[in-house]
Amino acid sequence: MRRWPVSLAILLSGCSGVLDPRGPVGESERLILFDALAIMLAVAIPTIVATLAFAWWFRASNPRAFYWPDWEFSGRLELIVWAIPALVITFLGGIAWFGSYAVDPFRPLAPGIKPLEIEVVSLDWKWLFIYPDEGLASIGTLTIPTARNVHFRLTSNGVMNSFFVPQLGSQIYAMAGMISQLSLKADVPGTYRGISAQFSGAGFPDMHFEVHALESADFGHWLEDARGKGPTLDAASYRQLAKPGPPPTAQVYGGVESNLFNTIMEETQAPPAGDPAAAGAGGAGGG
Repeated sequence: MRRWPVSLAILLSGCSGVLDPRGPVGESERLILFDALAIMLAVAIPTIVATLAFAWWFRASNPRAFYWPDWEFSGRLELIVWAIPALVITFLGGIAWFGSYAVDPFRPLAPGIKPLEIEVVSLDWKWLFIYPDEGLASIGTLTIPTARNVHFRLTSNGVMNSFFVPQLGSQIYAMAGMISQLSLKADVPGTYRGISAQFSGAGFPDMHFEVHALESADFGHWLEDARGKGPTLDAASYRQLAKPGPPPTAQVYGGVESNLFNTIMEETQAPPAGDPAAAGAGGAGGG
């Protein structure tokens, strides 16, 4: 991991967002940000200095400054004017391309190693997290192990939302009738803030959640304590939960109806063209 100067670390010590990452994806995104900033400053700072130097040298009171009233064209100057920006854009674009590809949300962090699977559903105005392999679910809080890859499948039961844990990286949209994917990992135990980065209506300010990253042993204990305890999330309880409204108190469901995530996703898909349900919906809307 790259070591940054102590002064920069001090400046970032009070941050709890994208500049203070706690996982490999967040680290890579911060590196892209800093590299892009350094490249742009390498152009902007000399340009500002040169502008001030030219203004000072060619001031009216400087008798040594020359004046070319009939100057029209300089091939060398044109080459500099066009070549430097072209090289900067090419270099900056290359860094952004390769860096972004390395943290593609659909790309596994470690191919061949089974990650923890979590299914995410954005509701109005709360987040539902389903652990399909463990038969658990939670609302308003997400618990994950550290040092283990986590693979998310995301959808929405209504309006589009944006799933984002700034310290872990890679915000991604959750859309009705579609499944997005995201791979993240937390390297450091702690509690991180998760948010929706997409305005979704009156309850949007409350649409946030806590991410609890636990050591592997502690995560195992959490699973044991949660499994079989609390209510079961089935189709009926989900319909109550999905009603628009403020998020309830953070809760863990000790059981989950099998294949609930796919059922939610399929229910939000538009019926195919020519389907009687589609015609009925159109007629109802027209009336």
